[in-house]
Amino acid sequence: MTMKGFVCAPGPFGVLIEPNMLYVTALFIHLLCAAFWVGGMATMHFAVRPAAVATLEQPPQRLRMMAATLRRFFVGVDASVTLLFATGVAMILAGGGFRGLHWRIEAMMSIAIVMAAIYTYIRASVFRAMRRAVDESAWPAAAARLNTVRRLVTVNLALGVMVFAVATIGRAG
Repeated sequence: MTMKGFVCAPGPFGVLIEPNMLYVTALFIHLLCAAFWVGGMATMHFAVRPAAVATLEQPPQRLRMMAATLRRFFVGVDASVTLLFATGVAMILAGGGFRGLHWRIEAMMSIAIVMAAIYTYIRASVFRAMRRAVDESAWPAAAARLNTVRRLVTVNLALGVMVFAVATIGRAG
């Protein structure tokens, strides 16, 4: 069926959904997930960690709080990273596939792969070791692992800002 020049497909509850609306929905989810991940890293780096250092005098308190905060944040990042890749690929396919992609899409995808690899390393290795050290009250080891998380998040935050820059400024060329 066509409607206002669009080919429509049956959607939930028999409502006709324009393919453009599917793309816009994927884009909305994509941007929401990117904002959550990059904004969350900025919040953790520039607000939560410094506040913990300023208000929690004892390293065990800080490390327990940071481990609990990161655990909760990482649940959202897990979902965000998954949805970022799913919606990104969906939008690429909706736009005709991987052939002839604009350079900024290739750049965003390349940076996203690096960011996801860094996040996976943080989540699966460094953070796991930090939580284990916190559980064992091995405070120097936990602090060292948290510092590694901080450094890697700093790299990912810079990469995330680069993705936003490529997404916006890259539209010009």
